[in-house]
Amino acid sequence: MREEMAQREEAELHRSHQKPRSPEGWGLLLVLWYLAFYKPIITEGHLRRKNIEFIFIRFSAWQYAGCDKLWAGLVTTLCDSIRHHFGALPLSVYHVMGTRPRFASGFSQKEWVLKKGTCLKLWGMLFVLAAGLSILLVALLVPGIKDHHALKVVGSAVTSLSGSSLVLGALSVLKNLLVSEKQKIERLTNSERFTSQLGFMSKVRNEVEVLVDFLAFMEIFERRRLRVVLEITSLDICYPEKVAGVLNAMNTLLSDANTPFIFILAVDPSVIVPCLEQTSCMKGLADNGYLYLNRTVTLPFSIPEMGARSRLQCLEAAVQTREDLMYRIITSNVERRRAKCQGVLVVPSLREADAEAVRCIHEAFSCLHDSADALTRYLPTNGVHVRRIVNTIPITLRLLLHRAGTPDTPSPRAAAAWVVLADQWPCRLSWALQCLEDAWQSQPAPDFGTRSLWTIFQENVGELSALRQQLHNVLSLDEDPELFQTFLASDFPFTARDARAFLGVTVNLDHSIRHKMGLLRGLDRLQKAAAAPVSRGIQCPH
Repeated sequence: MREEMAQREEAELHRSHQKPRSPEGWGLLLVLWYLAFYKPIITEGHLRRKNIEFIFIRFSAWQYAGCDKLWAGLVTTLCDSIRHHFGALPLSVYHVMGTRPRFASGFSQKEWVLKKGTCLKLWGMLFVLAAGLSILLVALLVPGIKDHHALKVVGSAVTSLSGSSLVLGALSVLKNLLVSEKQKIERLTNSERFTSQLGFMSKVRNEVEVLVDFLAFMEIFERRRLRVVLEITSLDICYPEKVAGVLNAMNTLLSDANTPFIFILAVDPSVIVPCLEQTSCMKGLADNGYLYLNRTVTLPFSIPEMGARSRLQCLEAAVQTREDLMYRIITSNVERRRAKCQGVLVVPSLREADAEAVRCIHEAFSCLHDSADALTRYLPTNGVHVRRIVNTIPITLRLLLHRAGTPDTPSPRAAAAWVVLADQWPCRLSWALQCLEDAWQSQPAPDFGTRSLWTIFQENVGELSALRQQLHNVLSLDEDPELFQTFLASDFPFTARDARAFLGVTVNLDHSIRHKMGLLRGLDRLQKAAAAPVSRGIQCPH
């Protein structure tokens, strides 16, 4: 994401010749000036900007597992991180004097409009203050007028009234500067009347809305898009009620169409799903945690099993955490810098690889858009599932190209079909892959790789039927079984070799389903072996 951010920044600078601004140094004075006297306008030029800045926030749910409301910890972490990123002063001034950005009327490219009302009020108060001070000074200093108490009272009253408005504004900024949004929410949660306090959620929602508007203001000031990326970890070691609370908070923050938040949810579904099914948030979803996750996550990415190279990299990373081997990190950093200095000649090959990836992605999407292609009839009608497929196809194709070099590399159309297959029938595909894996481990015949995946599924569908009670929730994720047969038997007859090629790059299939099936299949075979008749020999007299 940082590389993408740098590339977009360079491309936007080359296109518009406008450097982005930062609220630091002289930029801090400039942003305070705009906050006080100008209203931001969302113009067509701003909407055309492609440069973006990601604000990364790490949230470990385990650190807040002891509090009553884990989602409150998520919101306070969000507020505190944004406050630290931009500084306390700009956010405090925005609370008092900031204006929510509005869209431009017509084709105007003017991004800032003067606050005429604020300027008139300020000049009026300053004029009244100056007049009051003048009257007071005349009443105190001019001989012959000192004895007129009425003039002193009028001058004092005018000065106090006009000056109090300025002082109240300064005190409001100072209050928001000293009391952060995090402290406000913590004060509400620590209240004894927290459980029965009406309007608590609306207050938290108002604080979040102020942050969203402030981010929209800073987008126009910095001349780039801003996205807050929250990485949520350690959720699968919390209590079930806290897990549901965090997911509900995520859905609340993402409820707005133009929300600037991106959530990276790093969890183990085999742990999260039972937690969700134990809570009351599953009412109306047939107590199925998988359905809840499917409606929450818009880009699923199930990490495949580690290969040999990944194991070595993981081992090397673990060794580098040793204090007595820290010099290796310094050595690797020096080598990276040398490679970066000598990496100018590598850029064309990287661009060619990226161009090839873009070509394959366009080819795959053209198959989805072609009404004459058989793949279009298998596309889901649910908008969330369509977004999942569109988000997953580019990742799958890039992973395939990264592993390219074998003569039987699948085509972009086949990759798109495989992504659709994994999204529409995760249970049946996981069962076929598990049966395929078990068959490969038992040293099959040489021509086993040419057998169709549908034939392998048919041969083992009886076992799946016997385990339908244990796999009820997973089976409910699958779409029409007849379409599954048509898909694999005629339209896309994937072979065992194709399935093995795709398995390493299948990121939109929950691999915990397949592991659960392997465990149930092994236990079922053990029970059948134990129930089989055993031949008895001659009994020993002892």
